Amino acid sequence: MDFTNIYAQGFARVAARVLPIHLADPAANAAAIAADLAPLSQQGCALVVYPELCLTGATCGDLFRQDALLDAVEQALDTLRQASFQLLPMILVGAPLRCGNRLYNCAVAIHRGQFVAVVPQTHPAADGAGRWFSAAPFAGDPDPAFSSVPVAGRMVEVSVTCPLECETLPLRVAVTVGTDGWTPQPMHVPGVLDGAEVIAHLASPAAVLGGADERRTLVQAASLRARAAYVLACAGAGESSTGAVFDGLTLIAECGDVLDASPRFPVAASGVTADIDLRRVRQERVRAGMTQATKTDWNMGCECSFKKEQTEPIAELPSGDLGLLRRVRRFPFAADDPAELARDCQEALAIQTAALVRRIQAIGGNVKPVLGVSGGLDSTIALIVCVRAMEQLGRPRTDVLAFTMPGFATSTTTTSNAMTLMQALGVSAETIDIRAAGKQILADLGHPYADGKPVYDVTFENVQAGLRADYLFRVANQRGGFVIGTGDLSEESLGWCTYGVGDHISHYGVNAGVPKTLLQFMVGEVIRTNEFGDVASDVLAQIVAQEISPELIPQADGQALQSSEGSVGPFPLNDFFVYHTLRWGASPSRIAFLAWHAWHDQQAGSWPPGYPDDRKTTYDLATIKSWLGKFYQRFFINQYKRSCAADGPSVCPTGSFDPRGGWAMPSDATATAWLDALNRDVPDKL
Repeated sequence: MDFTNIYAQGFARVAARVLPIHLADPAANAAAIAADLAPLSQQGCALVVYPELCLTGATCGDLFRQDALLDAVEQALDTLRQASFQLLPMILVGAPLRCGNRLYNCAVAIHRGQFVAVVPQTHPAADGAGRWFSAAPFAGDPDPAFSSVPVAGRMVEVSVTCPLECETLPLRVAVTVGTDGWTPQPMHVPGVLDGAEVIAHLASPAAVLGGADERRTLVQAASLRARAAYVLACAGAGESSTGAVFDGLTLIAECGDVLDASPRFPVAASGVTADIDLRRVRQERVRAGMTQATKTDWNMGCECSFKKEQTEPIAELPSGDLGLLRRVRRFPFAADDPAELARDCQEALAIQTAALVRRIQAIGGNVKPVLGVSGGLDSTIALIVCVRAMEQLGRPRTDVLAFTMPGFATSTTTTSNAMTLMQALGVSAETIDIRAAGKQILADLGHPYADGKPVYDVTFENVQAGLRADYLFRVANQRGGFVIGTGDLSEESLGWCTYGVGDHISHYGVNAGVPKTLLQFMVGEVIRTNEFGDVASDVLAQIVAQEISPELIPQADGQALQSSEGSVGPFPLNDFFVYHTLRWGASPSRIAFLAWHAWHDQQAGSWPPGYPDDRKTTYDLATIKSWLGKFYQRFFINQYKRSCAADGPSVCPTGSFDPRGGWAMPSDATATAWLDALNRDVPDKL
C-alpha cells in the first residue's frame, strides 16, 4: 500500500476554477483552460470544474444565436479534447450546443481525449438563460431523439440524471447546470441516488447583496442532505457588466462542511483545490441508510457509467506523497474557531444538564446528586452539571452532596482544589478519608502494604477505587441521593476504569458521552464566562493546568507523578483514534495517515483557542503507530466493561458507548485484523 498517497487512502483531489473570460471568443477561452489544466493535472487533480458557459461567457445574449459563435464553440471543445489526452482529470466546461432546431446550455465532460457526456440544463430561468436556451427533456419525459448530440463531428451521449464515471478515476460525478441546482428538486439528486459521490455545479449567478451567503448555505445544505462532495464554480471576471456583475465564487463542500472557498471578484485566474474524502461520503451514506435508485426510476435509458475503451496512451493516477489539501483537526471533538468552540462547549453542558434534570424528575421527590470530587477534570465537569441542574430545578446548590475522599496517594494540591471548588460553588462539601478503611482491607487480604512494604499493585490501586464507590453508594442510601458517575468517553474507550466500582458504575453517568479533550475546553469555557465567580474561575484554571493522574500510587521524593497518559497514551491521540474509529469506521492505515498529517508539524494548521503553548507537541509516525496499536488492544479487551455501563447522555457525533442504543460490539471480539492491518499497511517511519 502506498501509505502516503491520498488516492490509496480514499481521497480524491478536485478543483473548481474560474478564469477571466474572453467574451464571445471560444478559442481564447479554450486555450486559457488548457493552460490552466496542465499544473492541476500535475498536482493530481481527478476532477476540474469550470463555470457555466465558460467557453463563450454567460453574458453573450443574442450572440448565442450566431452560427459563427456556435461553430467556434465546437472547435474550442475539440481543442480541449485533444489537449486532454495526457491529462489526468475529468474536465467539465460550460458551452452552448445545438441539437436539431434547438440550442441547449450544457456542461461537457472531457477525459483523456474523449467527450464523456453532455449534461444539458433542464430548467433555464425565464428571465435569463431561458430567453436563448431550450429546456432539456427531463427523465420523466424522455425524448429518444435527444439521447446524443453532435459535438465537433462526434455523437456524444446525453446525461440528464446519470452519474458520470471514467475507468481510471475513483469517483462518480453528478453534474448540474445553472439554476438546475437551485430548484426544489435539484437535477443532481437522481445522480446522487444512483451512486454519485460528487456534485459538480457549473453556475453563473449575478452578484447581489447576500447572494454569496445564500449560495454557500445552499451548497452546504445540498452536500449534507446528499452526503456528498459539492464543487461549485461561478462565472467571474470578463463577463459583461451591462446589467450585472459576476463574483467568480468557487467553493468545495463535503457533507455539510466547507473545505475551501475562494475570494470573490477575482481579476485573474482563481479557484480552490481540495481533497475530498470519498470514504467519509460512503460511510455517511451507510449510516444514513441511503439506497440507490434503479436506473429506470430516473434516467432516459442511457448507460450511467459512460465507461469507454481507451485508444490512446493514458496517464495513471499519481503515486507517492501528494500532500493533503484539507484541514485535519488535531482535536476532532474540539473546534479551532473560537465562536464554534464556545458554542459546542455550552451545548455539551446544556445536553448534560438537561439529561440530569430529566433523570432527577423521573426519580421524583427531592433526590440529591451524590458525587466524589477529586480535583480533576472529570469530576469538575460533573459537579458543574449538578449545580446547573439544581438551578434549573429551582433547588438550592446545597442539595448537591459532594465528597472529597483522599487516599494513599492523594496530593494536597488536588484535595485543596476540590475543597475550594466545592465551597466556591456552594454545594454541600464533606471529606471522607479512606486510608484507614483501605489499610484494614489490605490487612485482611494479607497484602504486603499492610506490613509497611511499598507494593503498589493493581489490588492496592483498586482497593481505593472500590472504597470511594462504596462510600458514595452508601451515602446515597443514607441521605436520599443517587450517585453521579464521572467517567468520560475516552476512559470508557480505553477501559481506564475499575470494573464494577469507581468511574465504571454509577446511578447516572453525566460524562459518558464527552471525551477527555473536550472536557478541558468545557472547563475553559466556564472560566471564560466567569459563570461562578472569580474564586471558582481561579481554581478551575489550576485544575485544567495540572497533569491528568489517578493519584493511586504514592509519589516518592523526586519521582514523577503517576500519569494516566503514561499508561494509556496521550489523550489527544487516543481521542483522535476514538473519533475516527467510531465516526467513520476508518482503517488503521487511514487513521495513522490522518493522525500524522494532524500532529507531525506543530506549525501546520491551527490549534483550538486557549490551548497552552507548552502542550503544543508533535508526534512522529512511529509514535502514532505504537499508540494506535495499544489503543486497539485496550479497545477490544475492555469491551466487557462497556457492555454494562450506566445510563448517560450521548453528546458528540460519534455517539456513546451506551450498550442499549450506542456502540454495539461483542466482548469476545479480537483486534487481530486491525493489528495485522496496522503492521502491514503503516510503515514504521517516513
